[in-house]
Amino acid sequence: MFREALRQVVDGTEGGIAAVLMGYDGIPLEQYIAADAELNVETVGMEFSVVLSQIRKAAEMLEAGTAREVTIQAELMTTVIRLLNDEYFVAVALKPSGNSGKARFLLRTGAGALIEALS
Repeated sequence: MFREALRQVVDGTEGGIAAVLMGYDGIPLEQYIAADAELNVETVGMEFSVVLSQIRKAAEMLEAGTAREVTIQAELMTTVIRLLNDEYFVAVALKPSGNSGKARFLLRTGAGALIEALS
């Protein structure tokens, strides 16, 4: 179930490279990498899990509510991250020219099914 959901986001997004469903502890539950991609998506998820924990804490301290989404645009890759609950998040890596809006949409609309399956 998880792999298929990740595949739909990556393959359904122009410039999609890979996706990972991961715990904030840095342990991946599932991943999907496009056939033509060379990316260690687990490493991407592990590195961002530390940053996400800090973002969640900052949002709470600022009384901004629960953090839901983070997008990181770097020179060689864009990463869109959807925070699912207190334990898990899903991250999608895109080429710099990829359609991050479509990735955000697919993550948002698919989040409910992922959260339900994680329960």
